[in-house]
Amino acid sequence: MIILKKITEDNFNECIKLEVEESQKSFIANNTYSLAQAWLYNEKVKPFAIYNDEEMVGFVMLDTDYNEGAVNGICDIWRLMIDKNFQGKGFGKSAIQAVINYIKEELICKKIRTSVVSENIVARNLYKSLGFIPNGEFDGDEVVLILNL
Repeated sequence: MIILKKITEDNFNECIKLEVEESQKSFIANNTYSLAQAWLYNEKVKPFAIYNDEEMVGFVMLDTDYNEGAVNGICDIWRLMIDKNFQGKGFGKSAIQAVINYIKEELICKKIRTSVVSENIVARNLYKSLGFIPNGEFDGDEVVLILNL
């Protein structure tokens, strides 16, 4: 079962060792950089390790600063990665479902936003399968996707 756990000193080193396939490295920042951003923006960013039962399989980071843009009520998925050793097993889809459930239960958001590098067809299809749709915006070379809650 997929669960989200806070990044702590107990799982920090394991988290920064997670990697995507070489061909995917241009699609996402590494976890060390992401955790540095989480520290920098600690009042609004929530990083989580993704576990399958007791085994860490990935990382996700949310921007929960919906109060700043409360008019829109949007929560952002800034990062989502599944380690190369665990890809293709349904963990990505289950992780996004866990994120959606967390946001519904813990945060006051009306929409979830994320962005995906245009060439990352696998990620785009994954988000689409969960109801995310392009909203016509781009963030650099990334397609912005929205899920209405």
